[in-house]
Amino acid sequence: MGIEITIGIVSFLFGGLITWLLITKALKSRSEKIIKEAEAEAEVIKKDKILQAKEKFLQLRSEHEKEINNRNSKIVSAENRIKQKESSLAQKLEEQARKRKEVDAIRDNLTAQLELVEKRESDVQHMHKQQVEQLEAISGMSGEEAKEMLIESMKAEAKTEAMSYINDIMDEAKINASKEAKRIVLQTVQRVSTETAIENSVTVFHIDSDEMKGRIIGREGRNIRALEAATGVEIIVDDTPEAIVLSAFDPMRREIARLALHQLVTDGRIHPARIEEVVNKVRKQVEEEIIETGKRTAIDLGIHGLHSELIKLVGKMKYRSSYGQNLLQHSRETANLCAIMASELGLNPKRAKRAGLLHDIGKVSDEDPELPHAILGMKLAEKYKEKADICNAIGAHHDEVEMTTMIAPIIQVCDAISGARPGARREIVEAYIKRLKDLESMALAYPGVMKTYAIQAGRELRVIVGAEKTSDKEAEELSYDIARKIQTEMTYPGQVKITVIRETRAISYAK
Repeated sequence: MGIEITIGIVSFLFGGLITWLLITKALKSRSEKIIKEAEAEAEVIKKDKILQAKEKFLQLRSEHEKEINNRNSKIVSAENRIKQKESSLAQKLEEQARKRKEVDAIRDNLTAQLELVEKRESDVQHMHKQQVEQLEAISGMSGEEAKEMLIESMKAEAKTEAMSYINDIMDEAKINASKEAKRIVLQTVQRVSTETAIENSVTVFHIDSDEMKGRIIGREGRNIRALEAATGVEIIVDDTPEAIVLSAFDPMRREIARLALHQLVTDGRIHPARIEEVVNKVRKQVEEEIIETGKRTAIDLGIHGLHSELIKLVGKMKYRSSYGQNLLQHSRETANLCAIMASELGLNPKRAKRAGLLHDIGKVSDEDPELPHAILGMKLAEKYKEKADICNAIGAHHDEVEMTTMIAPIIQVCDAISGARPGARREIVEAYIKRLKDLESMALAYPGVMKTYAIQAGRELRVIVGAEKTSDKEAEELSYDIARKIQTEMTYPGQVKITVIRETRAISYAK
């Protein structure tokens, strides 16, 4: 039993030894394999690193060479520029030396010529002195006396030439000084386009049938008399079919009569009591419409804060005309022109538009009718707390007061532009014809004038003079004198162009 145990222990120990040896051998074999693999891998890594190092070296060397090449090219370029500058500088120095030689030669030549001129001038002065002494001896006059005579003989010619020069200088100054102003005025007029309405003193009221005329006239004319007494309008009932004429100088009265007549004809009840009732009712409606028109006008133009009385005066302009031009339309047009022109000049367009709208309120006011409308308008603006510059612009637009602000001349110019447009206004035919005749007669009174013609509605005067009696210089002077006389002695809208025509004719006959 003990032997078996001993044998078992020995067998166990021997087996363990063999197992250890086998394990040790296997571990050694594995470790050698791992070492070999590690060495192989290390060799691969080493080769990769060496390859990367070579590539990096090659890249760095390429970059270095590239940088060196760039620097070399820059150096070469700089050297080329320096050589070019040196060459250009050398050429300039040669050119300067050549020019210096030429200048020295010219200076020497001029010096020689100057000496020759001085010598000749001395000779000429000596000869002039001898000739003057001879002329004085021959004429029996001294040099001063001859000079005075020469001056007197040249005064007329000098005056004519001076007049010509003055005209040329004035024209050139107007062109240069007003070039920008003309541009602004032209752009302003082009940007404002309004219709031109010609008012008259009659209104035609249309009716459906001629039977209504009898009802409007009434028994023994009582209805028409009541209507005329209530409205202040002359009602003309004649043979014109389906029409009645309302005649009055006041457009507001004609409008009240027209509306009242319309309501009476529509209602059918026409008698004196009803006429007075309707007329009073229509008058209130028209007054309300006046206020509404004033408010609408202010809103359309973007004008705020107007006093209620000023709004009422603006509305009244709708029923007032000046030289045939509707006053409200004229004021709206002037306001728009003022705003555009003020913007072009860098001024406040709202102030200018406000003053342009209010500049003619004196024409529709019932206060102090003896005052000029510009002064009355200024007083009304001051009364209703308008700004001082606006009040001055209203009062100065016809030169009744002195202009103290930049807005004032703008109002004056735009008022003239709106009123002086062809067709915007009209005058009485007799006054218009008389003005043209006076214009022609005034020019015809000048000596040498043969014919005169006023054309373009009196905006141009053509004066025909005789070629044998008037010279070109005298024609220029005549044009200037006529323009001055018209400006000081006559009243005219806009401007008048004076054209003097001097015509020379040569006539012969072939036989």
